[in-house]
Amino acid sequence: MTVLVGTCSWTDRTLVSGTNWYPKKSMSAADRLRFYAEHYPIAEADSTFYFPPTQELTRRWVENSPPGFTMNVKAFSLLTGHPTRPEALWPDIRAAIKEPFVDKRNVYPDHLPEDAVDEVWRRFAIALEPLREGAKLGAVLMQYPPWFTPRRDNRLQLRRVRELLDVAVCVEFRSPLWLGSDDDRDLTEGLLRELGMSLVVVDAPPASGLATVLDVTDAELAVVRFHGRADDSWNAKAPSAAERFRYLYDDDELRQWVPRLQSLAARAKTVHALMNNCYQDYGVRNAARLAEMLAAA
Repeated sequence: MTVLVGTCSWTDRTLVSGTNWYPKKSMSAADRLRFYAEHYPIAEADSTFYFPPTQELTRRWVENSPPGFTMNVKAFSLLTGHPTRPEALWPDIRAAIKEPFVDKRNVYPDHLPEDAVDEVWRRFAIALEPLREGAKLGAVLMQYPPWFTPRRDNRLQLRRVRELLDVAVCVEFRSPLWLGSDDDRDLTEGLLRELGMSLVVVDAPPASGLATVLDVTDAELAVVRFHGRADDSWNAKAPSAAERFRYLYDDDELRQWVPRLQSLAARAKTVHALMNNCYQDYGVRNAARLAEMLAAA
């Protein structure tokens, strides 16, 4: 079986500045990626959620990681309907913001003309080309917000994603309604299977209301993201994303996942197990321990 274990960020400030995991705090971004890739076969780039990537950036990722390394890329916030800072947009796209929304703090897709949103998709896809050409692109993560519920227009939006991205895609729903009832679950999984997209399996706090559904919707890839189990911070306004997922799994909690990952690996060609509890060195520690347990099993 192929289970790749890593983390959802190798550049979080609390890891770089708040721990001694990296040999030097003064390491360059390239050196940090090289060091990380010596320890883990996969990483998820989350900086692309806040600012769209460029080909120059993804080319550096290819150059500074070893052959066989896998990089998942989190979709730019505008593409999943999250609030997006205007300054994160290209100047020409920012200039296209509709008049009533020009001075708003955040931009949403409906604040832009349809052709401008299509252009954002196009540029995002182009930026991934160096990863694809270097055989290092794992999947694009489409993580949808809680208000993205299983309505007809949102199901159509998923179909649109498949039209716009000709790469592996994994989908994480933050609304429990997509998998809430048996009927909703069947509809959701059926749609993802039809589109060739992977349902992201989540390990999340009970307060999230998100179920851990160990199903495979794409025989090529299954993805698991570990968000920790801290109820008190899931919906809290935290200084950073790392603070929200400040949770260190213990060995018993990780050990529960060994047979689950084996089960997923029996049904999917590759499994990505990614620690999103990226507060300080929690994620890298848990990823290393989980990899040890899988190797022993």
